Amino acid sequence: MSAPLYRLACPADAYEIAVMSRYLIEVGLRGWSWPPERVVKAIRARDTNVLAAEVKGHLIGFAIMDFGDTAAHLSLFAVKPSHQRCGIGRRMMGWLEEAALTAGITTINLELRSNNFSARAFYRLLGYKETSYIPGYYRGVETAVKMSRDIRRITSAAR
Repeated sequence: MSAPLYRLACPADAYEIAVMSRYLIEVGLRGWSWPPERVVKAIRARDTNVLAAEVKGHLIGFAIMDFGDTAAHLSLFAVKPSHQRCGIGRRMMGWLEEAALTAGITTINLELRSNNFSARAFYRLLGYKETSYIPGYYRGVETAVKMSRDIRRITSAAR
């Protein structure tokens, strides 16, 4: 497999990101929370990073992260099944965390479906902790798990 390229998404990526969201994240839910128009809005927002991972010009993963003053929120994150378990998701999260640290962010928060056990294990491996459950978070029918991670680094000057 060719090495992935990680870059900020552009409006031309919006449709493919939206379709990936629909079929990899929102599968089984009524409606479509992240249609192309909403993805374009995120791409153009000053306080949001939309990361794209591609191989040979084909989008294989993406992430949408909103930045606040001290906390960031990971709204969407997906890697195509054909490219999962290859380290791509880990590198994407590393990219996002570096961007967050540069912006002065100390904490990253996210929600995911409580029955998505592989994603829960992925985030736990990266140091995220489950903080709470939100019944009915997804279209009033599915429970979400909230997870969070303090991304501050201990520096030798801080010791």
